[in-house]
Amino acid sequence: MNMQALLKQAQKMQKDLAKAESELKEKEYEASMSGGAVKVIVKGSMEVTQVEIDSDLLKSDNKEELQDMIMIAINDALKQASEEKEKVMKNMTGGVKMPGGF
Repeated sequence: MNMQALLKQAQKMQKDLAKAESELKEKEYEASMSGGAVKVIVKGSMEVTQVEIDSDLLKSDNKEELQDMIMIAINDALKQASEEKEKVMKNMTGGVKMPGGF
């Protein structure tokens, strides 16, 4: 394989990686606790976009339990986003670690 073909292949891979990363940043991940009493949605960019809390939970005096459910749901949604990004990037690069946070 000549250098020019190798360079073209590298440029295509870089373009494909950038596209995949952009798509992953916009994808939404949802996690819920207690049968949907607390629901959290995050984007692949690790931004929380929505938190829903059942009104019955707001009426209870169990502030610590509600805080824990929110925290667990957020962490679960963020973990989903992170794991999918890692899986997609690994598949695209054949397991080779890419510099620059890819």
